[in-house]
Amino acid sequence: MPPQLATLICALAILYLFRVDRKKKPEGVSSAVWAPFVWMFLSGSRFVSQWLNLGEPVDSVDVYMQGSPIDRAVFLALIIVGVLILMRRRLNWGMLIRQNSWVFLFFLFGAISILWSDYAYVSLKRWIKALGNLIMALVIVTEERPDRAIGTILRRLSFLLLPLSVLFIRYYPDLGRAYRFGLLMYTGVSTQKNGLGAICLLCGVYYCWQLVFDQSREIDSGRRLPVSIYIFILPMIVWLLYMANSATALVCLIVAVSLILVSRIPAIVREPGRIVIIGLTAVFVAGILEAALNLSQWIISTLGRDPTLTTRVPMWQGLIAMAENPVIGVGYESFWLGDRLSFLWAVYGQLHQAHNGYLEIYLNLGLIGLALILGFIVSGMLKARKQLTVHYPFAVLRLAAIVAVVVYNWTEATFYGVNNMWLLLFVAILDTTGQQALVSTDSRVRYNPFSSLRFATDNNQPV
Repeated sequence: MPPQLATLICALAILYLFRVDRKKKPEGVSSAVWAPFVWMFLSGSRFVSQWLNLGEPVDSVDVYMQGSPIDRAVFLALIIVGVLILMRRRLNWGMLIRQNSWVFLFFLFGAISILWSDYAYVSLKRWIKALGNLIMALVIVTEERPDRAIGTILRRLSFLLLPLSVLFIRYYPDLGRAYRFGLLMYTGVSTQKNGLGAICLLCGVYYCWQLVFDQSREIDSGRRLPVSIYIFILPMIVWLLYMANSATALVCLIVAVSLILVSRIPAIVREPGRIVIIGLTAVFVAGILEAALNLSQWIISTLGRDPTLTTRVPMWQGLIAMAENPVIGVGYESFWLGDRLSFLWAVYGQLHQAHNGYLEIYLNLGLIGLALILGFIVSGMLKARKQLTVHYPFAVLRLAAIVAVVVYNWTEATFYGVNNMWLLLFVAILDTTGQQALVSTDSRVRYNPFSSLRFATDNNQPV
């Protein structure tokens, strides 16, 4: 098929998906969600400078540290838009900070750590970008219906990113394929295969959750998704995940989908707290199997990977040895800069992260930063657990998202920069109880997924 014809078909498919999805606009979702949608589109695909092929290739330490002024301006503009949206919603910031103290303490410590960074200006710019993820997440969770808002954004992203990835891989190899260490990898709209895998992971978790709960009409999304959307989207997710060959994304998707499926077991529905017990039991059993049978190496080998995680374990050991201050780190996102970056590139190639989110935090913010991020992950899981008796479907999605991000960061680092996994974690853990009433723009009582929908104990139906 000629590329021009394939492009036309792709464009028509995208228009069809948007048209079908917008036939009945979900209530409780404002036009403000377009701001986080644009943020997540650029984060999940390519930055503006990369789409327009502007700027120098990142092949030197100086270019990497300087960054793109075009991208900086675009993300700053989106951050300003997000701040204006939140200002118009008249949030109770004191209550919000108290409810999410771990998150705000993490960013506060990150800001303070700029003081001891060797490259304070670069660190400050990166801190502001990371803060943009939190701002966009707040725009989503302070919508009248945050469950519908995140669903709307993820659907729109899937309508664009998935068809375009198929088009790029099949008909525009200069855009959809790349080489690393002489090996071909399929990237789609992203710049590397793990980015494409992350797109499939996010979309896969959402559509699985939607499909599982949609059939029982428990999502309360205002309507059931048309079957045609599943017919279009699900095969693309499967094919692109296969082409990306991202073992990390595949494992995380399996784990998250398993949790969603377990949540439909009648015994779990009647006693939602059991899902946490099952999770802890699974972790305990996995620990025993790891100690007795070296389970991790068997799984890694089954997925076609080197048991040493493609030389990552030796690299992690080398990075830990380079940690200059184990307690407070070297400053917010400052480890991969300057002379250290030159040395690391010479040893490991052009890496920009530790391929482990927890190690990345440790290198930059030390044990204090690591404790803070673990603190808000645990607090987020506890909040989602409490919501299981309030809005069961949305709580399951939150738990699945948290678990997926936590597992994903074992072999990839996403707790930094402009990153959709980072943003999704904030959406899943933020508590905005009491904020919906403050952002109301009319006399109606706004829906609050954290406190208004109760389920009966016998059949889990709204009462």
